[in-house]
Amino acid sequence: MLLEESSEFQIIGEASDGLEAVRKSEELRPDLILLDIEMPKLDGFEAARRICAILPESKILFVSENHCPTMMREALNIGACTRGFMLKSDAAQQLIPAVKTVMQDKPFIGRRFQN
Repeated sequence: MLLEESSEFQIIGEASDGLEAVRKSEELRPDLILLDIEMPKLDGFEAARRICAILPESKILFVSENHCPTMMREALNIGACTRGFMLKSDAAQQLIPAVKTVMQDKPFIGRRFQN
């Protein structure tokens, strides 16, 4: 909803599971893909691996409920297209800045992981 309310961004698709995220990414070729780690049918890690292989020019920002620093590091080490990680609980304050940072080809790490 935060991105829909902003005139700076255009949402071109949504997916309800990891397999659909991969399929729609290949079909729609978005500049930015928001992924969760925990998704049905295919987790966010594997979806990101597949998306990076098909669309290395796209950028992936993980938006997750998972607070584990190990999971965050794993997500960011998937490939060059994985550019950020933040918590869903911080989305109200951080989603727009995170998207802007990632779209500038800079990495974004949510504030709770910056210690």
